[in-house]
Amino acid sequence: MKIMTTTLYWLQAGGCGGDTWSFLSAESPDVSELVDMLAVDVLWHPSFSRLRPAELATLHHQIETGDQTLDILCVEGAILQGPEGTGMCDTLAGRPKMDLIRALAAKAHHVVAVGTCACFGGIGGDATAQATGLQYDKWTGGGLLDAGFTTGSGRPVINLPGCPCHCDALTGTLTALVNGTPLELDHYNAPADWYGIMVHQGCTRNEYHEYRVEEKRFGEKGCLFFYMGCHGPLVYGPCNKSLWNRRSSKTRVGVPCFGCTRPDFPQKYPFFQTRNIEGIPIDLPDGVSRAHYLAYKGMAAAAAPRRLIKRKTGI
Repeated sequence: MKIMTTTLYWLQAGGCGGDTWSFLSAESPDVSELVDMLAVDVLWHPSFSRLRPAELATLHHQIETGDQTLDILCVEGAILQGPEGTGMCDTLAGRPKMDLIRALAAKAHHVVAVGTCACFGGIGGDATAQATGLQYDKWTGGGLLDAGFTTGSGRPVINLPGCPCHCDALTGTLTALVNGTPLELDHYNAPADWYGIMVHQGCTRNEYHEYRVEEKRFGEKGCLFFYMGCHGPLVYGPCNKSLWNRRSSKTRVGVPCFGCTRPDFPQKYPFFQTRNIEGIPIDLPDGVSRAHYLAYKGMAAAAAPRRLIKRKTGI
């Protein structure tokens, strides 16, 4: 009996390749097991495909003419439209990648933006590179593709933000697409199973946050939000749900969350400093009004248990 395969094409646009390395770090299953288990035929991946430029150009032609089906198109990295809208900042087989992505996306049954750069543009939005995401340009719908673009499956581009995208979010999404499992998407077209939870949820420093026992320098055990620029209560992502390497996350080792799933990442203000007006953070925890924050956090700090203060300082 012939086994039905799912074809996948992975294109790396303007990016560092970090999402590929995250993908290759998947453990349960790992990449080879995933490909075998799902019967995925990887038509092209820049890290482990060996097609010569002429053969790759032929593959592109076959997909565009319909002679080769394309079930899943994964794009990693921002789409570079510069200089002056030509796309010649970034080419493959002699062709601007932005033109190739448009052509392949028009034929794909599913399109997945892997990582924040592919989702929202990331680094490189200056006049030369003119970076954008696949279907978003930062916070605004409509990047390389129109805001109303849908694939052969009737879905928009599925966004998997993160710098890099967490391997579990990617392997889980690919598994769902291959198996035809419905994916609930949020307002940025990211799967709710992985992006419907805040980084703050599951953080081991949550109790410190609730009582506003805050760090002012690295190496202490308190919350990193009020002074150290942590985005944990502001952004959604799977980091404290699906731990990196099955054991850790930034906040668990005392590093502030950078907010790498946000459309404006990397932000243009300091990473390890919380922006404030008269000592009150400009960006407040999601869903919390300024008036409630002022009232609640003042009382919470005054009621902080001694055991939390003691554990924070070690005294």
